[in-house]
Amino acid sequence: MYVDYKTLGQRIAARRKELGLKQSEVNEAAGLSDKYLSNIERATSVLSVDVLMKLCKALDTTPDHLLLGTTTRTTADDYLKSFALKLEVMTPKQMELTLSLMDWIITQDIK
Repeated sequence: MYVDYKTLGQRIAARRKELGLKQSEVNEAAGLSDKYLSNIERATSVLSVDVLMKLCKALDTTPDHLLLGTTTRTTADDYLKSFALKLEVMTPKQMELTLSLMDWIITQDIK
């Protein structure tokens, strides 16, 4: 499998436009130099994994969306199923500790 940098650049540009952002705004948010994003979008520069991850954060998306055109966002149902599977193998003491941890997490100001 290889990276199609032209398609990758097109997806980055499309996501940026979908969010109504200018290249300069994304450059600033990702800590990139002035013309770097333009070069990436036009496939005249190859980006590193570090830059890809910075762009994902700045564009509020995932690497699989930019690289493959797909998304794998986890839903609440996915989390509930995962919790249920883990609870099945826990001891009563582990369940008690898990509930205590969950109570503590709920009280935190985590966004």
